[in-house]
Amino acid sequence: MKMSKTDFMLMSNKSFWALTPDEETGAASLYIYSDVQADGADFFTGKEVKSETSAKHFKEELDKLGNVKQINVYINSRGGDVGEGIGIYSQLKRHKAHKTAYIDGYACSIASVIPMACDEVVISPPATMMIHPAWSIAMGNAAELRKAADDLDKITESTKQAYLLKSNGKISNSKLTEIMNAETWLTAEECIKYGFADRLLGEAEPKPKDNKSEDDSEKNPKPESDENDDTDKDDEYPTKKPEETEEKKDENDFTEKAMSIIGNFFM
Repeated sequence: MKMSKTDFMLMSNKSFWALTPDEETGAASLYIYSDVQADGADFFTGKEVKSETSAKHFKEELDKLGNVKQINVYINSRGGDVGEGIGIYSQLKRHKAHKTAYIDGYACSIASVIPMACDEVVISPPATMMIHPAWSIAMGNAAELRKAADDLDKITESTKQAYLLKSNGKISNSKLTEIMNAETWLTAEECIKYGFADRLLGEAEPKPKDNKSEDDSEKNPKPESDENDDTDKDDEYPTKKPEETEEKKDENDFTEKAMSIIGNFFM
């Protein structure tokens, strides 16, 4: 089912998170179960209206938690304001806690960008992501409208970096552009294929790698060679050639950027 722009603009501005630490595990839970919106003003009175779904409100709630070690992010959202979503993404990205995102239902538009800040993304088998370019409402003369289109292109290009960083080479810049321009709905399997998710809900968590310590060579020294053994030492212990690194599809160096978005741009 495709969501119209009118439906999106009529979405209610309700509190969408409960950011509280679990008494047993010490993990904090963040529920993104509505649209992402910034502070605004009442159309009739001009009085400021505080949004409980803004990046500012999220920061206030996050600060109350103190030094948590684990943050679980549960998502079922159709998206919202780009600037607010990127603000939430950036706060999660730089937080020292281990972050796990759970895609419970929809992760559409900017709500699909937020989980890209997490260390692990777990998606429910029937859940979906929807990705598309940024959009806005503009008015003005021809020059102003052309500039608005150019600005949207830049904002879309900026948000793409979150997907590319998370995918770690599983999707190329050109392929990402193609599916974003087509306003694509992605199944759970496709999200894993492109690197936007790490595993399906219900699958066992990956076991940590068994890294051998540097002392292993001392604990298990190589056997001394027999003087009568004619075997060439170089043949017995051949030098391991360094593995060649696979060339990435895209050579762009994507780094985290602090973005300040001016105006109402939506995803």
